[in-house]
Amino acid sequence: MLALSESQIFSIMIAVHDLSLQFGKRVLFDDVNVKFTKGNCYGVIGANGAGKSTFLKILSGEIDPTSGKIEITPGQRMAVLKQNHFEFDDHTVLHTVMMGFRRLYEIMIEKDNLWNDPELSEEGAMRASELEAEFGEMGGYEAESDAANLLSNLGIAEESHYSLMKDMTGPEKVRVLLAQVLFGNPDILVLDEPTNDLDAETVMWLEDFLADYKNIVIVVSHDRHFLDMVCTHTVDIDFSKIKVFTGNYSFWYQSSQLLLRQMQQKNKKVEQKRKEMMEFIQRFSANASKSKQATSRKKALEKLNLEEMQPSSRKYPYIHFKPERLPGDQILEVRNLKKSVEGKVLFNNVSFTMNKGEKIALYSKDSLALTSFFEILSGEMEADSGDFSFGVTITPSYLPNENSKYFAGMKDLNLIDWLRQYSKEKDEVFIRGFLGRMLFSGEEVMKSPGVLSGGEKVRCMVSKMMLEEPNFLLLDEPTNHLDLESITAFNTALTEFPGNLIFTSHDQQFMNTAGNRVIEITPNGIIDKLMNFDEYLRDEKVKQQREQMYPQMV
Repeated sequence: MLALSESQIFSIMIAVHDLSLQFGKRVLFDDVNVKFTKGNCYGVIGANGAGKSTFLKILSGEIDPTSGKIEITPGQRMAVLKQNHFEFDDHTVLHTVMMGFRRLYEIMIEKDNLWNDPELSEEGAMRASELEAEFGEMGGYEAESDAANLLSNLGIAEESHYSLMKDMTGPEKVRVLLAQVLFGNPDILVLDEPTNDLDAETVMWLEDFLADYKNIVIVVSHDRHFLDMVCTHTVDIDFSKIKVFTGNYSFWYQSSQLLLRQMQQKNKKVEQKRKEMMEFIQRFSANASKSKQATSRKKALEKLNLEEMQPSSRKYPYIHFKPERLPGDQILEVRNLKKSVEGKVLFNNVSFTMNKGEKIALYSKDSLALTSFFEILSGEMEADSGDFSFGVTITPSYLPNENSKYFAGMKDLNLIDWLRQYSKEKDEVFIRGFLGRMLFSGEEVMKSPGVLSGGEKVRCMVSKMMLEEPNFLLLDEPTNHLDLESITAFNTALTEFPGNLIFTSHDQQFMNTAGNRVIEITPNGIIDKLMNFDEYLRDEKVKQQREQMYPQMV
């Protein structure tokens, strides 16, 4: 990493110059020149395999580029979200967090060792005193309480702060490592998928934290709501280039789609296209009031150079659920369902009636409770007690969280044969058409189901569901493994779906826009509200009700 010249120090914190990265004949990045400045949050987006995580590794020095250089303002501290969940197993949770500020932690350990030495020399005492002074200047005397506050805000109970990391669960380790990277107000935050394994309330806290953050944040995430709430800029990896655009993900997506439509309308004059773009920016700025970054974003949008933007090369799957028949008036009746696993009550006394036109966003603090509830409604699991009944006109289709059984033992099939199993129409051209909608084209349809990635399997399952022509969808974490393009297309399909829907997702925008009713299942009953998911999470009466449902909640 090279230092910037003295004249650049106050205007730039990170600059990428003439960066290229090549693996064999494959060029991932070519001639990249971008800058990241203080006070901004940059959301890095790109299709799967475009190199989002690789770019973060280059910025952090973990990977060397083929050519080019990274310049960082001298003296700036960079913190990178760790993915190694076993690196700190022999350390306490609290100390693991404090290790995020490496120099502070080293000073603390050295001075404590000196003071605890029964044979401390005069020279050692002087060294310890110097360390105490440096420790105080770095905010060391508040460090432990600051680390504890971060842990509590991220859902790690106080009684676990002095536990060893090896005794924490996988999701708990994720939260501790996130606290580690946030600790000590680093100058540059580099975060790769920071919302993984976080519940909606913790994600909201992280959104607030990052939206108020005064330094540089560079983040990769598949959570569109999160990107919209925290990002002032979008870093788009496309065409082997990396470009920085003003605005959050929604602004980038909507403007990219507008530009694509304009490109397709070849006869439209340049002046008319520019007028359309400026009107779009004004509308977007007016609607940005919901975002915590509204004021700064509006100012930045006013300086936007439209000539720098171009339509994206990304491909979006075509997802459209067309019911063979529309549902009647009787949809679903659930009566006193209960389920326990190994003595633990997942949910109890779950009763509700679903009405025509309703799309229920299902929520719980326990992901196992959600999956069990979906498996019961799909007929794959028996409830301990209670029952349910669909209306006579209802034809449900189920997308499970775990779909491996649908692909196991089929190594002799290709994707055409696999999908043909679920189709009334057996013609190959017809089957290829459905696979093509989900971006399986050419020789890709000859793949064996056993070699598919997680995202490809989900896209195959969605093809299967479209063929079934259901009027009721059961979707357990449908956004898992999908890229932003597939999530966006899926989201649009559900908002346009004329049937009924029960679904859950870690994608908050998906939950907020696809549903018009929220039901939370708990060990002590349900909370049932006719509102969107954002309203549900922020409603004070709901918060009070949830505290009663979850006695352990703080």
